[in-house]
Amino acid sequence: MLYKFKSKGTGDLIMLQPDGRRMLKIVGKICDSTSDSDAGKGIILPEQMPAALAALADAVVQEAADRKAALADALAHKQPPPRFEAISLRQHALPFIEMLQRCEKAGHAIVWGV
Repeated sequence: MLYKFKSKGTGDLIMLQPDGRRMLKIVGKICDSTSDSDAGKGIILPEQMPAALAALADAVVQEAADRKAALADALAHKQPPPRFEAISLRQHALPFIEMLQRCEKAGHAIVWGV
């Protein structure tokens, strides 16, 4: 499944299911118990975008701190460094963050699944 985020203020943003679900979970639009069919449609209103942007920024910072701590812990215990996903949350989230910023500024909602 794909997530296709649409807005009048930007071009469409298409994400694979795991990445789209992760973004929606971070911004509080779905929870762990939400089924794929329930997460298939939704909207982020312009007034919700500042909170969504803050949540994404916090998640990016947290992931970077977690990676740094895992590397430091491995070095302290003389273990090989842990393997991380090749693409970080920062890289996955950047297009979504930019879309949120543009839509907030223009006052347009973001929808998916419609």
